[in-house]
Amino acid sequence: MIRKLLVANRGEIARRVIRTCRELGISPVAVFSDPDAGVPHVREADAAVRLPGAAPAETYLRADLLVAAARKAGADAVHPGYGFLSESGDFARAVLAAGLTWVGPAPEVIDAMGAKVAAKRRMAAAGVPVLPDLDPESATEFPLLVKASAGGGGRGMRVVRGADELAGQVAAARREAESAFGDGTVFCEPLLERARHVEVQVLADAHGAVWALGERECSIQRRHQKLVEETPAPTITAEVRQRLHQAAVRAAEAIGYVGAGTVEFLLADDGRFHFLEVNTRLQVEHPVTEAVFGLDLVAWQLAVAEGERLPQRPPAPRGHAVEARLCAEDPGRDWLPSTGTLHRFRVPGDVRVDSGVEDGSEVGVHYDPLLAKVIAWAPTRAAAVRKLAAALERAEVHGLVTNRDLLVRVLRHPEFERGATHAGFLDEHGLTARPEVDARPAALAAALALAERRRGTLPLGWRNIVSQPQKTVFEHDGEIIEVDYRHARSGVETSFGVTVVNTSANVVVLERDGVRTPFPVAVHGDRVEVGAVSLKLLPRFPDPRAEVVEGAAVAPVPGTVVRVAVVEGQRVEPGAELLVLEAMKMEHRVLAAAGGTVTRLSARRGQQVDAGDVLAVVEA
Repeated sequence: MIRKLLVANRGEIARRVIRTCRELGISPVAVFSDPDAGVPHVREADAAVRLPGAAPAETYLRADLLVAAARKAGADAVHPGYGFLSESGDFARAVLAAGLTWVGPAPEVIDAMGAKVAAKRRMAAAGVPVLPDLDPESATEFPLLVKASAGGGGRGMRVVRGADELAGQVAAARREAESAFGDGTVFCEPLLERARHVEVQVLADAHGAVWALGERECSIQRRHQKLVEETPAPTITAEVRQRLHQAAVRAAEAIGYVGAGTVEFLLADDGRFHFLEVNTRLQVEHPVTEAVFGLDLVAWQLAVAEGERLPQRPPAPRGHAVEARLCAEDPGRDWLPSTGTLHRFRVPGDVRVDSGVEDGSEVGVHYDPLLAKVIAWAPTRAAAVRKLAAALERAEVHGLVTNRDLLVRVLRHPEFERGATHAGFLDEHGLTARPEVDARPAALAAALALAERRRGTLPLGWRNIVSQPQKTVFEHDGEIIEVDYRHARSGVETSFGVTVVNTSANVVVLERDGVRTPFPVAVHGDRVEVGAVSLKLLPRFPDPRAEVVEGAAVAPVPGTVVRVAVVEGQRVEPGAELLVLEAMKMEHRVLAAAGGTVTRLSARRGQQVDAGDVLAVVEA
């Protein structure tokens, strides 16, 4: 019987496990790195143990520290969550050797499925369809996919379309895999263009019972990481669904699987599918399965770890569930992560929100950019998708750039609505390009709300020259927007072709062509959030600022330099790679904006840099 559980993870999954512990009467224990000292999962646990340091390699990836934390807190079991050491056989062995209960499959099973090449051979022997392996050093079939052997989640994964790219992409994949999983081993397999990513949730007990809890469609991805997941998978036939479930059960039985796990497949248009991997842990997207089957997978993980038997049959599925991953990243700028203070976080509506953040959370560069998962359930797929899109559209996520608008565009795209998804969906439909947005009405609303907030210092709209309008300047997405307004006897006059119906410090109502629209306004320092439009208030008389020297390559985000590709004096072509930064466990290339000579190189491998730091200078 588990009485005190150490959650060897952080963020939203730590909170998720803690929530089930509360419901079951189990005392939860958290661990935290130095940057995580004040985060929600630490406060919500009964006890928390510090892991000194910041980077995952010195904190959440240290099996010895985690086992010591469990002992120190008096825990009798360990739940690994997902990511980090959740698929480490060595960690599972260390937990068991310490006399603790491991909430997961046996270490030998984790090892067998963690070595992806050997795992594929084992699945083939069990009758599960697999793709052939290609040698990362000498592959000649393209396009291909480079994948990390020790983990998933898109880390250490690269698409290679020609022999000239192979060596560089393999090296980059190895670096990323080493950083994310502590193991830089990679392998290759053919890339199936337009294939769908479909996975089956399995749950097995120690007495030989195996459930297949439906399949999840996970094809909407960026950088091989999932963004939108749903169950059941749309458009597949009952015959294909049955074969998928049977293959997943065969895979679990072939390795003696115990606990919650996922068998992942690539599904072609003709109904053929190939084994990808077994994730020997809980998946990020498990809430959609919970919503449709009406169960708690974490509670079942704990029950199975205590030796309980599964009922003879799983519960019957009902309805449809869709999940969207809300991440602190900018799709329009090659998915650059966003860091800083999350001033406000609210998601309205009848949806489930699993988050690791709250108002005032600080989002740094050390961990995954995932802020929250938003899950909607409804009797039909169309109703669930509509509910989720509406909740995201009305969400308040202030202070960081996020992928929220992209998620809404995906959910409302006609091809998504009819279930025509595949792994290249975002690129095929150009959804990552930033759409044209007329931010002027939002800027006007911001200016009027700011004026209301100044009422205590001067009369509203006061000027020493009455005929001159008030002017306020904002920046939106790199564009300067100047708005003007003047208080007249008839009300507020503007040059925007809109009528100002009502103003307050928090909401401004504007009317255009007979349609009245309220604009909610929130102010956080020089950031003004107007609905989904984020504005930066610029000073009326800006201080002179030093300009960045021409040809300078600056850090787009705070991060660590993991590769320097040039030396001073070297000639480079436009678009040449100068350096590679790592932030939020992903690599970001810094490229030369123009051709020329590298006259200055101010960054070195291993150096921590801030956004805007000059890393190199290329003179034409």
